[in-house]
Amino acid sequence: MFTEYYSTVYNTPMVNAKGKPLHLVHQDPSANAPAFLKLQPRTLVHQVIDALVAGASEGLILPGDRIIETELAAQLGVSRVPVREALRVLESQGIVVNEPYKGIRLTPVTPQRIDHLIEVRVALETTAASSAIRAGRNSADALAALAQIVQEMEGMAARNDVFGFATADTSFHRTFCGFAGNAVLSDMWEMLARQMTIIFGLSALGKPMLAIVEEHHALMKVFASGDITDMAHAISDHIDVEIHKVDLQNIIARRRSEAAIAGSTS
Repeated sequence: MFTEYYSTVYNTPMVNAKGKPLHLVHQDPSANAPAFLKLQPRTLVHQVIDALVAGASEGLILPGDRIIETELAAQLGVSRVPVREALRVLESQGIVVNEPYKGIRLTPVTPQRIDHLIEVRVALETTAASSAIRAGRNSADALAALAQIVQEMEGMAARNDVFGFATADTSFHRTFCGFAGNAVLSDMWEMLARQMTIIFGLSALGKPMLAIVEEHHALMKVFASGDITDMAHAISDHIDVEIHKVDLQNIIARRRSEAAIAGSTS
């Protein structure tokens, strides 16, 4: 089920975590002679992570579903090593859980977990917005950067690309938090990023994507106004109120039912 996502991310230039090209030859000018650096399976691990997050955001694998290492490796056409490492990373970020006698599962999306994620996100993004506005970082350039991402969301919505839409949504909020100029805050938000991409994707399965786009336009408008109180209300409305309008439990149950029907007829 993940092969299509894997093939998409596999045919990409080898880059590091910051998007810069990986050097395969030792660059130290003090070295006696050029030498190849030992390759690490880091990029392959990240490709497996991307495939899993993509599949989860599209509802191909659902919260609570068991993930069997050997089966996933076979579906992706890779060895078990990068799959095992990817699952360790995802476990550290709360995306999968490893429970005794139950194995590894995609973390269940319960109402309590959603509330906890919302509480942390509202706190982080309200702090980020307040800091950005006080520092004058709600400039025309900042708004243009956000507008470009919203335009990307619109394009993904037009193609009905749920994972692309969810990824762009995540990018919007990552960029928004970055205007605070607080690396610690950004690091804390980044720990939630992949979880939010999955939730954004599932939400887009139960709510018109263009309605979500309009919410981001509204956020930008308040951000441009520079009113910190209004910004706090807008963030709470977008993150807290709007997510509770989406019945994630019903979306998950419906996708599970559809998968069961498809499996019985195949």
